[in-house]
Amino acid sequence: MSEKRIFIFGAGYSGKAFGRVNAGSTTIFGTTRSPEKFEALRQAGIAPLLFDGALTGEISDALKKTTHLVISVAPEEAGDPVLNAAREAIAQMPALEWIGYLSTVGVYGDYGGAWVNEKTTCRPVSKRSVMRVAAEQAWLKLGEDIGRPVAILRLSGIYGPGRNGLVNLENGTARRLVKPGQVFNRIHCDDIAGALWQLIEGNISGIFNVTDDEPAPPQDVVTYAASLMGVEAPPEIPFETAQLSPMARSFYGENKRVANAAIKAAGYRFRFPDYRAAFDHMWASGDWRDGEARSPMKR
Repeated sequence: MSEKRIFIFGAGYSGKAFGRVNAGSTTIFGTTRSPEKFEALRQAGIAPLLFDGALTGEISDALKKTTHLVISVAPEEAGDPVLNAAREAIAQMPALEWIGYLSTVGVYGDYGGAWVNEKTTCRPVSKRSVMRVAAEQAWLKLGEDIGRPVAILRLSGIYGPGRNGLVNLENGTARRLVKPGQVFNRIHCDDIAGALWQLIEGNISGIFNVTDDEPAPPQDVVTYAASLMGVEAPPEIPFETAQLSPMARSFYGENKRVANAAIKAAGYRFRFPDYRAAFDHMWASGDWRDGEARSPMKR
């Protein structure tokens, strides 16, 4: 089998977790909009390139040798920025074997706390989720047009080192908002990386919910983090009286339990099947504060 060469459009928090798992065994290029972020990408094992919505010669050259393309860029009103800039170039990539698109479970909309899976009808509520559905369809259509497998990874609430309830408690921003019956799924960034590698290794196509096993009330997560730290959890705040940004409030307007059987059927086994396993590990290892300084995991 030929050597993999991976290109990530939008190598942010999840992309860097993906690069760290690799431990330098595969060539990975990744884009950012800011040259100031180049060093963080290099530390994660990713060769940095600048992408601000227009193709550069460097990107075009890298794409010509790329075997696996990962897109982690949010859509805009004008459509998917990567497709807008690079559709023709992607359609002509000579070595391309597989495309992966990182989406969100927000595409399902509100199901009143009921379980959803990949066959559930998407009923997006927010404008950003409506745009996500359109972007998913556009990438699936491109794959169909050029005869390449496309995997859509629908991610739940992303957390990990540097982004978690332990950090929020330490810096005083943790809140326990209580909306009766409300649950959310979550996903540790290392499991996003692991699922992505699993699909890449097999050039597997399809739609996959990449999410943990346990949808849970958000206040329970804060309480558990506080118990690990040996500090008092912040007081409960009724959702009705909470001061929230419009975006934060919109998240609470959607309530569903997201099933993950498809990615497990594709062979992936979660490193952190629930938030307790992840928080236990982060607290014991001490890597909860900073996602940039970790040593690479082995896969």
